[in-house]
Amino acid sequence: MSEAAILVSGLQKEFLLSHSGVGSLKTLALWWKRRQLEHLQVLRGLDFVVTQGQCMAVVGRNGAGKSTLLSLLARVYKPTSGTVEVKGRLAPLLELGAGFHPDLTGLENILFNGMILGLTRKEAMARTDAIVEFAELAHHIDSPVRTYSSGMLARLGFSVAIHVDAEVLIVDEVLAVGDFAFEQKCYKHIESFKASGGTILFVSHNMEAVRRVADRVVWLKDGQIEMDGEPDAVIRAYESG
Repeated sequence: MSEAAILVSGLQKEFLLSHSGVGSLKTLALWWKRRQLEHLQVLRGLDFVVTQGQCMAVVGRNGAGKSTLLSLLARVYKPTSGTVEVKGRLAPLLELGAGFHPDLTGLENILFNGMILGLTRKEAMARTDAIVEFAELAHHIDSPVRTYSSGMLARLGFSVAIHVDAEVLIVDEVLAVGDFAFEQKCYKHIESFKASGGTILFVSHNMEAVRRVADRVVWLKDGQIEMDGEPDAVIRAYESG
């Protein structure tokens, strides 16, 4: 029996929203006393386990809590209650390129982000050629990333994330990060990663991508698990619901 790679138990996440604006500094103290706070419950007690080597997709309408779940797994947020445990090195592929410094070159950002994701500087430098080759950015790698298009940023971010020896990938709508040929290369890597025993949890609105990659699908609805099972069955229920 495969060991658990991701364990989620009783997971809840709540945000506080304020509906009272501040017109000026003079009204700040009054606003603080009278502000109206809404407790927005985004996730309502999720329980699931993803085993090593499994690829689980999360589907659901906008606002269902999908991206919040991934952010909790990536430790961007802390749970309001419940627990999240990820075993092994994690590479979050969320908003690719968002962590790049605009004034640094592509090469400098590779080293910087590689170390953030757990590599030593020596390890990051040793993988630079492979990262640049996969991203297909050899002619731009010495330019500041502020000059990159969104597609170039996404390709570089994806390439860094898949070269850090991660055991778990957390992916948010980033499989289509370039032209058709590059997209197919990304799918090929994802499939190779899964075949080698890597664990993947990803969110997508593209049901063809879900069918292609996922072994299992969880349907989130109003912050709860509506259905969890075999991809075709869950997708049929989701699309008809």
